[in-house]
Amino acid sequence: MADSMDRLFPGRVFISTVLDALDTKTTMTGEVARIFLQRAAMAGIIIGVFYMTNFSIVSVFAGIPVNADLTLAGVGKLIGGLAFGWALVFIYYTKSELLTSNMMVVTVGVYHKRTTVARSLKIMGLCLLGNFIGGLVIATLVRFSTLTGGAVGDQMLAAAAHKLEYISAGPAGWADLFVRAIFCNFMINIAMTLIWNGFIKDDLTRSLAMIMAVFIFAFLGFEHSVANTVLFTVVGFTHGIDIGLALGNVAIALVGNYIGGGLLIGLYYAWANDHRHYLKTHPELAEEPPVAQ
Repeated sequence: MADSMDRLFPGRVFISTVLDALDTKTTMTGEVARIFLQRAAMAGIIIGVFYMTNFSIVSVFAGIPVNADLTLAGVGKLIGGLAFGWALVFIYYTKSELLTSNMMVVTVGVYHKRTTVARSLKIMGLCLLGNFIGGLVIATLVRFSTLTGGAVGDQMLAAAAHKLEYISAGPAGWADLFVRAIFCNFMINIAMTLIWNGFIKDDLTRSLAMIMAVFIFAFLGFEHSVANTVLFTVVGFTHGIDIGLALGNVAIALVGNYIGGGLLIGLYYAWANDHRHYLKTHPELAEEPPVAQ
């Protein structure tokens, strides 16, 4: 009977794992919020380090001329995106807290009434604060170094300027940013779905799934609210930045990220794997637990 349920609702293990994770996050943000903030700050630090690595790789290849009009910048973008992909692996295995993943977790929890909207907002708010603090730590340290000088700094400045142009361009730019943010967190959380659904057993495949998801968003230019926050903070500390445009970018990216990860992944999988209505006509299956594949 369990096999029958698992064929009809193959995401039951995923939902169970997410709800268990939510219970831990709820407890942490209520009783040991300091530790939750520390975990979130570590995620911001990891993103900062790997983002700088990405820009360093891009700057190296952009400086290699092929001819008078062509460099290897595209190769640098490809390799840099793959390097940046490891950030999610490091965040996952250090048990750090990333806002965009938590968007999916709390949405599943609200659907299943394991948490409230108010508690979900608290989890996401504390996570965003911690992620920002981590970026602030990186920005402060980098401010007193030459890590973002020269070609690396030029690449980061160009990336920040491009992201700010979405806001200064008006409604068309806002819509572009919004769509890119939706796709970004869709990719992040589809990777987490693969990690938590019980089908992948080995760490190598889990890591490859996370690396590829982040690579796709980095290479295609999707917009990640936390990564943007860290980038803007580093650039702001080292070169200066328009705070109003930066806040506008992050605000739109946050909404888009929530739709991509919270609704398109969290709400969709919570609804698609809700077997409770099926049990009303098949009560004999009510005690059968989900089986990890």
